[in-house]
Formats: sequence, structure tokens, C-alpha cells
Amino acid sequence: MFTLKVDHEIELQLFQTHHAIKLYKLVEENREHLREWMPWVDNMTTLYHFESIIPMWLTQFAENSGMNVGIVYKGELVGSLGLNQIDWYNSMASIGYYLAKNAEGHGIITRSVHAFLNYAFFQLGLNRIEIRCGVKNKKSRAIPERLGFVKEGKLRDGEHLNGHFHDLIVYSKLAREWNSLHI
Repeated sequence: MFTLKVDHEIELQLFQTHHAIKLYKLVEENREHLREWMPWVDNMTTLYHFESIIPMWLTQFAENSGMNVGIVYKGELVGSLGLNQIDWYNSMASIGYYLAKNAEGHGIITRSVHAFLNYAFFQLGLNRIEIRCGVKNKKSRAIPERLGFVKEGKLRDGEHLNGHFHDLIVYSKLAREWNSLHI
């Protein structure tokens, strides 16, 4: 099983089928909090949904086209991080994340994304990572801004969320930019 130790408090663990119950509970306990910015929340309402999607994520991992990991903070599952839509021809992917409301304010996502970027650039050899965030999602936007991503622009009506479209900000980080900070 893939795991990535971020630091003494955080570990990223590839989701396995035995994580379905914990993941379901995490989402269920944070449904209203997550619903504000996660368009998939209203469609993932039963344990069966999570039991069904984890094998799909494992297939993506096996095919080297994506990976979804749980963020484990002090031994507790508190969120998720995904490396999505890996495009090997263009050497790029996107990162998405979410965190339980009660886990906010500890730098968990920033530290986790930092470690994930090291993995994506140094281990996988990717050249470009994107993060897309809702224009009004200040907490999510703070992550790429804190990590020195370049704000490339706005995707007008870039995502359908809770019955309406909203704009997304596109951020990117290139391997050469990351490497120059971490060599």
C-alpha cells in the first residue's frame, strides 16, 4: 500500500477498500461544510457509494492515471488529497483536496500538498501541477498562494455547483520552479 509520511503528525495513505466506512463517516459528519465547494458531495450519500468508488481509485492508481489518498492527522482520517487526470504525454496533473471542519487551522492541507508536490515532481517526474479553486473559496485559494503557485487566470462558469455555475481560479506550479526552491 502506498503511504507518504509528511511529518511527525501527518501521513498520506492510498485509499483501500477498508477505508470506506471511515471515509463515509468523514464526509457525512462534514457534509454541509464540504457541500459549499465540492460538487460531488450530494451524489455520495451512502456507504455503498464509497465502497464503489475506492476500487475505481485503486484502478486509476494501478494504471498510473491518478491517485486518491487519505490525509491522516495524529492517527485520524481528516481529509483527502487527489492527484487527478495525470496526462503523461504533457507531464501534467491537477491536485484537489478537502479537510474536515474540525481539522482546519493546523496547516494540514498546506503540509500535505507540499509533500504531494515533492512526490509528483521528484518521484513521478511531472512537469506541471494545477490547482483550481472557486473564486470565493478563500481557504482553498490560500493553499496554492502559500506554496508559491502562479495564478494563471479565471475560468468563467468553470464549475457547476449546487445548482449554478461559478468561476474558478487556475493556479500552476512547474517542476523547474519547485526544484529551484528545494535543491
